[in-house]
Amino acid sequence: MKILMVLTSHDQLGDTGKKTGFWLEEFAAPYYRFVDAGAEVTLATPKGGQPPLDPVSDSPDAQTPDTERFRDDSDAQKLLASTVRLTEIKPDEYDAIFYPGGHGPLWDLAEDPASIKLIEYCYEHDKPLGLVCHAPGVLRHARQPDGRPLVSGKHVTGFSNTEEEAVQLTQVVPFLVEDTLKDHGGQYSKADDFQEHVVTDHKLVTGQNPPSSAASAAALLKLL
Repeated sequence: MKILMVLTSHDQLGDTGKKTGFWLEEFAAPYYRFVDAGAEVTLATPKGGQPPLDPVSDSPDAQTPDTERFRDDSDAQKLLASTVRLTEIKPDEYDAIFYPGGHGPLWDLAEDPASIKLIEYCYEHDKPLGLVCHAPGVLRHARQPDGRPLVSGKHVTGFSNTEEEAVQLTQVVPFLVEDTLKDHGGQYSKADDFQEHVVTDHKLVTGQNPPSSAASAAALLKLL
């Protein structure tokens, strides 16, 4: 069982002068669910190498047992520091693909041709595809074979407008995940802010927020 995890290479939070990147829990929780299930995990980013970590996700109050496990896992840290460049990935070599969130993907992965092509390949070849928190926003340009938006008619979730308001970044992000999913025909649903919520529609798994990370990974494994 081979699973590809795709992370962001983008580290600038708009014009704020602050840093962003991937959200640690959204990487660590799925990564360990996959590894513990016996999967061979490959990590990829648009630029290759070490992806930027959102510093807020590294703060003491954002830690979980999975992030603490990562801190003591030198093998996982080495793997993360040497991600494969996304353009070098051969999607037919993987059984499933998973996108952790963080704000970074809204800037690079959402617009990245290699990422869009990868997502469309997944869809066309009926491979499980999982995305959590802000990562469902990277579906915005992906299309079904007939040209319709990939999320059109699909039951999906992702970081909600009220959650974006809660972290005070509504005016900073390039687009709102909830609005984009709805605008592209997605049947969007959500739970209360920062409560676990995962939606599976055929082979597409989406999670609403960081607390949904482990459950999103479990849902992907169930499809496998």
